Amino acid sequence: MKYNFGNIKPDYENKRYWEHYTAEIMNEFTQCTDEGLDVAGYKELFEAVDKIPAGDIKKKMGDVIFEAVMNSKILPDYKYNEPSDLEGIRALRKKHDFKKKTPDAETLRKKIHGAWTGRVCGCLLGKPVEGIRSHDMKPLLEKTGNSPMYRYINESDITEKLYEEISFGLKGKCFADITHGMPVDDDTNYVVLYQQIIEKYGRDFTPENVAEAWLKYQSINSYFTAERIAFENFVNGYRPPYSAIYKNPCREWIGAQIRGDYFGYINPGKPEEAAEMAFKDACISHVKNGIYGEMWVSAMIAAAAVTDSIEDIILAGLGEIPESSRLYSSIISVLDEYKKGVKSEDVFKRIHKEYDEYTGYGWCHTISNAMIVAASLLYGKGDFGKSICMAVEACFDTDCNGATIGSILGMRNGIDGISEEWTKPLEDTIHTSIFGFEKVKISECAENTLKHM
Repeated sequence: MKYNFGNIKPDYENKRYWEHYTAEIMNEFTQCTDEGLDVAGYKELFEAVDKIPAGDIKKKMGDVIFEAVMNSKILPDYKYNEPSDLEGIRALRKKHDFKKKTPDAETLRKKIHGAWTGRVCGCLLGKPVEGIRSHDMKPLLEKTGNSPMYRYINESDITEKLYEEISFGLKGKCFADITHGMPVDDDTNYVVLYQQIIEKYGRDFTPENVAEAWLKYQSINSYFTAERIAFENFVNGYRPPYSAIYKNPCREWIGAQIRGDYFGYINPGKPEEAAEMAFKDACISHVKNGIYGEMWVSAMIAAAAVTDSIEDIILAGLGEIPESSRLYSSIISVLDEYKKGVKSEDVFKRIHKEYDEYTGYGWCHTISNAMIVAASLLYGKGDFGKSICMAVEACFDTDCNGATIGSILGMRNGIDGISEEWTKPLEDTIHTSIFGFEKVKISECAENTLKHM
């Protein structure tokens, strides 16, 4: 057989949409607009390229758009100041001091165990309905006797009729009553992987170390959105921080926000140190608010080890990111409404109004999901089950938000604050897609965490 090498081209139709820049080019336009970039004059070009069928022409036009984006300036009246370097971030912080209570060794051990377990419980709660939208979530919970949500969604809840009535595909999901341990999930993969990164490279790891570990320990199919783009960029020679920037319209999405828990675990009472580690991780795949989301969560977990105050936990996290950022402003708006006595349902309605869950950008952005995390923490008032259920019932990225809430409150409340109804399906086990660590014990991971402090 003779080959015409001039006609060898990738199969664009079968590439995952995150893997080629123009697949959802309008997400890039929205991202640029939210960043305050002067791209309005290119809107018709974005829209025209969006309509072109996948192929070489669309790819080439994407190159043109990317060049335009990289050369666009911030609008002079843009009200936010959002650096992506650690020094710039720290210069714009509003630090929050709070009263700390240092846990004794046994209490800390229970807190770390609680954080690991809480993350997994929250993830398992949201995993069967990851991707569901409100029009399906509401009837699903009502017809299974789980509204307001207060427990896992079980396979035994769902009749054949309900499978047909709910447009979101429920068949084949990992329901809590049929699982044996936590199924493979990127949210739980990262906390296991990052324990190994600290084990291998130490607390002084670098962004390059993280990139190296990503390539070594998991296949590309374990990464999504910004992470998958960064993975491809590593392979193609783009190193941090350029790996976060090159043709990455998902650069402020939630991916980094779900990765930083371990840095909070190993820095109890030290939010700044947790946030610095989170920065070194986040900058390989994200910029601006994408970075801040991971720093915020990591710092909150560190604070949760030494205070019971939900408000102090949230503010301690915010104290590690720029006060001049969209993320800071959005979280403060949730806190202000809570303090004014606004009802939780009205806060969640506002989040849905500001971010459209029916678009990939709104559904998966750092800020929309961070607002849900903040609201669920505040209105859940420290109750583990109530808080993770509020986060999942609100939709958007259900397993990510459930996991983040579970991690924070697991640290705050300790393992004794998580009842058996949540822990039983876990069987003390996490299944992962990490090479060499495909099945780990939660209790052993928690114990190993103590030596990394």
